[in-house]
Amino acid sequence: MVDDLTPAVAGIPRLLLRLEGAALLIVALAMFWHRGASWWLFAILILAPDLSFLGYLAGPRVGAIAYNAMHATLAPIALALIGVFAASPATIAVALIWLAHIGADRMLGYGLKYAAGFGFTHLGRVGRAARQESA
Repeated sequence: MVDDLTPAVAGIPRLLLRLEGAALLIVALAMFWHRGASWWLFAILILAPDLSFLGYLAGPRVGAIAYNAMHATLAPIALALIGVFAASPATIAVALIWLAHIGADRMLGYGLKYAAGFGFTHLGRVGRAARQESA
């Protein structure tokens, strides 16, 4: 059963949003490579935004807030701009890794979360929530 308080995009708009995620991933990777940044740094940090899952230990509302804070593009774009204006290649590299992570998640259908639980996202249901919806 779908909760009306946790809407999700469907159809062609969902496909377009997932393709945008793929494009974000590809552009972030291309820029990271072009800048000659450390692939060791990439390997170490690529999953760092997922530490926000720990917010779910405090409940679904806190978990959704923590997850969304680390999986919205606003902060890494701001970080990238700070890196550009401060002439800090390391800051730009971290921002690009963060953007690549977000792009990969969106490409795979992991969208921003609703307080109803981890499986309720703006891109549709994932995990147990998806299985319950299809039942």
